[in-house]
Amino acid sequence: MREHEKLNYVEYAAFDLTQTKRFFTQVFNWQFTDYGPDYCDFTEQGIDGGFYRADKKSVQAQGGALLVFYSNDLVQTRNKIVKAGGEVTQDIFDFPGGQRFHFTEPSGNEFAVWSDNKVDN
Repeated sequence: MREHEKLNYVEYAAFDLTQTKRFFTQVFNWQFTDYGPDYCDFTEQGIDGGFYRADKKSVQAQGGALLVFYSNDLVQTRNKIVKAGGEVTQDIFDFPGGQRFHFTEPSGNEFAVWSDNKVDN
């Protein structure tokens, strides 16, 4: 739903759109719409967005924004990410409010997953 002056859309670079789309479809069940060979978008994922073909990536340590998913089961989500070709860059750790881990998808963009359900990793 579009709301006045609320975040609505996010865009990420991806050097391999095919692998990036495959990853998000496999792990998070995203659906994509292609707009030519160099752009695709996704909707209804808490925020809408897209990926454009470029040799860049978004990493928090380099000033990139960190988008964070919520999961009821961190271990299950982490395993799905690894199986789909993602790389866990920071394993499950405690933080105020719960636990989380960070990962990169096949084009190297960094994301995180958090939960308020504590697990022993």
